[in-house]
Amino acid sequence: MLMKATAADFSAVCVLYRTICDQMAADDSPQWVWGVYPSDDILQESLAAGTLYVAREGETLLAAVTVDTCFEPEYEGVNWLFGTRPGAFHRLAIAPDQQGRGLGRKLLNDVMALLRDLGCDALRIDTYATNLHAQRLYESCGMRKAGEVIFAHRPLPFYCYELPLTDACPLLPLTMHPAFRGGKLTPWGGEKLRTVYAKPIAEVPTGESLEISCIPGLESTDDAGVKLPDLVERYGARFAGKYAGKPFPLLLKFIDAAESLSVQVHPDDAYAGRVENGKLGKTEAWLILDAPKGSQLVYGIKAGTTLSELRAACEAGAAVEAYLRYVDVKPGDVCFIPAGCVHAIGAGIMLYEIQQSSDVTYRFYDWDRVDKQGNRRELHIDKALDVTDLDFVLGPIPAPDAPIARVLDEAYFTLDLMKVDGTQGVPAPEDFGLLSVLEGELTLCYPGGQRRLCKGESLYIPAASPALTLSGHGRAALSMPK
Repeated sequence: MLMKATAADFSAVCVLYRTICDQMAADDSPQWVWGVYPSDDILQESLAAGTLYVAREGETLLAAVTVDTCFEPEYEGVNWLFGTRPGAFHRLAIAPDQQGRGLGRKLLNDVMALLRDLGCDALRIDTYATNLHAQRLYESCGMRKAGEVIFAHRPLPFYCYELPLTDACPLLPLTMHPAFRGGKLTPWGGEKLRTVYAKPIAEVPTGESLEISCIPGLESTDDAGVKLPDLVERYGARFAGKYAGKPFPLLLKFIDAAESLSVQVHPDDAYAGRVENGKLGKTEAWLILDAPKGSQLVYGIKAGTTLSELRAACEAGAAVEAYLRYVDVKPGDVCFIPAGCVHAIGAGIMLYEIQQSSDVTYRFYDWDRVDKQGNRRELHIDKALDVTDLDFVLGPIPAPDAPIARVLDEAYFTLDLMKVDGTQGVPAPEDFGLLSVLEGELTLCYPGGQRRLCKGESLYIPAASPALTLSGHGRAALSMPK
């Protein structure tokens, strides 16, 4: 239906656009203002470039559109998912007497065919916030809402949409927006998630930023508010590898411990499955991001302690402190915490935590703290003693002095630490990866594009991601499932 416009079409094309601009003004949706955008000059440039297309029925002009691979610079900040060779259409105009007859969908099919012929693997477009008709059309065609952009000449945002054009279209890393645990759930938390990492916490204290999460009620989201479990379900194996259709295996957090956390322990998969209604157990690891001089963690039970001694101490309350094993930690240290390891984060420590996707925690002891009403937090002594490993003896792993180092390669996840000073390749995920910027400002580069990242930003890397590199100066962490 679409064909390249000729000079003979130009006058009618301009009349069509003026008519549509008048219609938008009458509908109080001024996405376009004739003479500003679009204009004779803009349309003449498209005609000269061979990117202006029209649809006719006999001598009647039905529609006009520009199809090309050109994008406004504002697009660089959008959280796109699809493609390394994107294309676009601009200024799709359908004659008023042809609207509502399904012509828009037919034209989109033609546009996509034209872009495929140009070698494009994805479509990217935008439409004004008040243009509900276009939004419904794009969503009915299966397009993903990727985010928003602001153009200087309009007060409201433009909504960005995208669609893969080929089955082999690469999937790009997505910045995820965290969920937070705060208030009574984390009375030990502080406000450093906001002051250090610019997280939009809603209350103080807040202890946890669930950076990439499928925990029910605490799911991370993309820019359009779509939850991570829904993204996994929608995009399947190319998004989540062998974990498509299965329980999501990992949870990534940043933790701010203004006060010491409770002394706690986690079950393994077998115990959690049997006792906690089929939930996963929890093996985790910590990367110390910040710690005052002299900081310590609880990291296991003192050698020689028997289970009966530990039970008696737990039942007595503060007596358990004499049986705890403390270790010194500093920024950059990594602590692997398998199921069964008794542990507690010390006051003043901020850390990165990668763990199995589980919220099962058993508390031994909470330092005899009470809330404003004089209530103590719930303890789970019997379950905690059931799963405690009295023989745990690991120590912290010092920060590696290398551009990239695989610090952990365990049963449930790997952890790579990157120190970027120039350019550094990012290990390719088999199923997916979770990338976090810990220090500095870095740029994520991939074929056909790049994105600037800021300190504290976390991204989900799909299975079908293109090759990635980081450039700039800073530190990053990458966790991947096994």
